[in-house]
Amino acid sequence: MDSGPDVPSFLAPDAPLAVLTRGYLTALLDGDQHQASTLILDAVATGVPITDIYLYVFQPAQYEVGRLWATHDISVAQAHYCTAATQVVMSKLYPHIFAVAGQDGTLVATCVAGDLHEIGNRMVADFFEMDGWDTHYLGANTPVADVVTAVIDRKADVLAISVTISAYLPEVSALIKAVRARADCSTVAVLVGGRPFNSTPGLWQQVGADGTAADAQAAVKLANRFRDRRPSS
Repeated sequence: MDSGPDVPSFLAPDAPLAVLTRGYLTALLDGDQHQASTLILDAVATGVPITDIYLYVFQPAQYEVGRLWATHDISVAQAHYCTAATQVVMSKLYPHIFAVAGQDGTLVATCVAGDLHEIGNRMVADFFEMDGWDTHYLGANTPVADVVTAVIDRKADVLAISVTISAYLPEVSALIKAVRARADCSTVAVLVGGRPFNSTPGLWQQVGADGTAADAQAAVKLANRFRDRRPSS
């Protein structure tokens, strides 16, 4: 297979959990979901925090899968397999994630219409759940009207919108405008995230959001600040 553009690896040898991340990704690329799952579950059993698994294993592994696809080192089928396998492994951690006691905060998390890459948004929702938020994850390719309805019905404090490529930015703007147009959404803080916002400072302001975050952990911290500043009812 011909090599594509020269893009630096996302697997830094001195990164936290670097050995686990490389072993996990190797298992995925070998098509061994069982081994990938075993590595993660064993790490959690020995005390590695699930938040660290998300930040330092799943996230860089998925970025590296995207890089390998972009450089034509793996096929679309392999990339899809890696993503699907990671979602399965994530699901095995949910008994730990959803055991966290709730606090005062409600999140609606979604991808925009047309965007089928949902794993990043799922990771964000899981981080909020681990922080005790009441989360409502809508997934990929969600129509604007359905997102607005969910925000209203769930009385959301925060709407988190994920986008993977710049082509979907008009959909992000349209969704935010639709939310802003509703008086019953006036207190909702809108957070956006994804590679376009990480690579272009100030882009979040151009689409009308209240803020952006580079990763799920930063998104939770920012959302907590918005929630704590909201008027008392």
